Amino acid sequence: MDDNNEKEKTKENLENNKKKKQISLKSFILICIIVVVFVVGIILSTITKKLSCYYSHRTGIMQQPIDKPIIYLYPQEATEISINLGNPEKITCTYPDYKNGWHVIANPDGTLIDTNTGRKLYSLYWEGVQNETVDLEEGFVVAGKDSIKFLEEKLAILGLNEVESEEFIIYWLPKLQENKYNYIRFATMDEINKIMPLEFSVEPDTLIRILMQYKALDNYIEVDEQILETPERTGFVALEWGGTEIK
Repeated sequence: MDDNNEKEKTKENLENNKKKKQISLKSFILICIIVVVFVVGIILSTITKKLSCYYSHRTGIMQQPIDKPIIYLYPQEATEISINLGNPEKITCTYPDYKNGWHVIANPDGTLIDTNTGRKLYSLYWEGVQNETVDLEEGFVVAGKDSIKFLEEKLAILGLNEVESEEFIIYWLPKLQENKYNYIRFATMDEINKIMPLEFSVEPDTLIRILMQYKALDNYIEVDEQILETPERTGFVALEWGGTEIK
């Protein structure tokens, strides 16, 4: 009997040890799987962040308002003009009050008389919203501290005179110089017209529209330099400038 009991106990111990080894092996495999999943998760997260960082510099959505577009009019003689914004549903603010368009008497020196109120103006102002995709492969990367020099140079190329450039710079300079770097691009006429067409009762001989798109950067990136063209200001000149931040 004792021999049989010993055999049974030995057999039971062997089975218990086998079960323990099986449990230990399963636990080990489970731990290995958890570790692998954790490591792969960290790697994928790192890769995703790097790709996100890269592409955030290369593409963007202009989800912010189009800030302070103002319109100057310089006819060759005093002229009564009506101006309509082609996408009025995108307008968020205007001065003077837009209503069903602006109606002014424009003078060669740029002064305007609002025919609805009789007030003397030097420009027409509007702001709006947009949601356009922007390709950031072409443009300029400018250190915040170099914003003045950059704007003076590029605005002259784009056709602004010194007074118009001053108005532009004193509005945008505080926004640009606070950033380490800025990606800056000037939208094409086709892009601007798509966002907000301008309709004139008297067509200008020269129409200049400037929309600066910018994105704050922590580090310098390489982009292809945008080629800018200088318009010839002749005859009745209508000029608009504005800007937007790319998010």
